[in-house]
Amino acid sequence: MEQHPLLVILGPTASGKTKLAVRLAEALHGELISADSRQVFRGMDIGTGKDLKEYKINGKQIPYHLINIRAAGEKYNVNEFKEDFYQVFEALTVKKILPVLCGGTGMYVHSIFQDHEYTAIPVNEPLREELRLKDIADLRELLKGYPAVLTQHADLSSFKRLIRAIEIAEYLSHHELVSVKRPLIKPFVVGLTSDVSLRRKRILQRMELRLEEGMIGEVETLLESGVDPEVLTFYGLEYKFVVAYLSGTLSYTELKVQLGTAICQFAKRQMTFFRKMEKDGVVIHWFDTDQDSDQLFSQVLGAYIHRKGL
Repeated sequence: MEQHPLLVILGPTASGKTKLAVRLAEALHGELISADSRQVFRGMDIGTGKDLKEYKINGKQIPYHLINIRAAGEKYNVNEFKEDFYQVFEALTVKKILPVLCGGTGMYVHSIFQDHEYTAIPVNEPLREELRLKDIADLRELLKGYPAVLTQHADLSSFKRLIRAIEIAEYLSHHELVSVKRPLIKPFVVGLTSDVSLRRKRILQRMELRLEEGMIGEVETLLESGVDPEVLTFYGLEYKFVVAYLSGTLSYTELKVQLGTAICQFAKRQMTFFRKMEKDGVVIHWFDTDQDSDQLFSQVLGAYIHRKGL
C-alpha cells in the first residue's frame, strides 16, 4: 500500500512554528493543517496566536485547515481532530499537495502516529465519578476483573490513565469497536527547540504584544456573546487568566505575572510530551530556533529534501 508524505512542524509555544511551516509549504507546494486545540474556535484569535497574516508569503496566500471550524464555547477533542485531519489529508494527497501539519498540541500530533482506535470511545462521566472515589490500588484490582483482551492497552502508571483504561474496558465489554482503515503516512517530523532562557524571553514578549493587541477585549467580546466564563476558563492559559482579571480576582499586574509563569510552564510540559513521543517511537529531527530564521529554513528544507531523495 502506498505511503503518503506528511511534513510535521512541532515545538513549544512561541517557537516560530507557523512562520517556518508557511515558508516550507510555499517551497514544497504544500498546505497547512493546524494541530492546535484552541485555534479551531472562531473568535479566539489573539489569545490562541492564530496570526493569520503569517499565512501570506511573497504575495501568496498559503491555504490552511482546521482553523475557525468550531464556535467558541463548543468542545473539541482528539478523536474529532483525528477525523478532521484525515479528511483534509486525503483531499490534499489526491491533489498531490503536501500536507504540512503544524502545532503544539502534542496529543493531537501524536494521535496521527498511533493506531489507537480507542480515542473514539466516549467519556463515561457517571463511571468516572464512581472511580474517582477509589485509590490507585483499587483501580488496578478493578481492571484485573476485565478480560485480558480488553485491558492489554492499559497504562497502569497513573490514576487518570487507570480510570481511562477501565472506561475503555467497560465500553468494549458492551460495544464492538469498528475498525477504520486509514491511509499510510510517511512522516518527516521537525521539532523546534531553543535555550530555555531565550524561550522564556520570547514567551513574555509575545504575551505583552497580545495584551497590546487587545487580548482582554477579545475575551470581553466572547463573554458578551454568551460564551460561558467556565468554558473560557476550561480553554486555559490566556482565557483562564483574563477571565479571572475581568472578574476582579486578579489585578492587571497579577494577570501578567501569573499568565507569564503559566505559559512558560506550559511550554515545558509541551517539550516533555514531545520527548514522550520519541520514547513511543516517533522520530523527531530537532532544530535550534535561536539561529537566523533563513538559516533554520534552509536546514529544515535541506533535511526534508535529502530524506525524500529529491
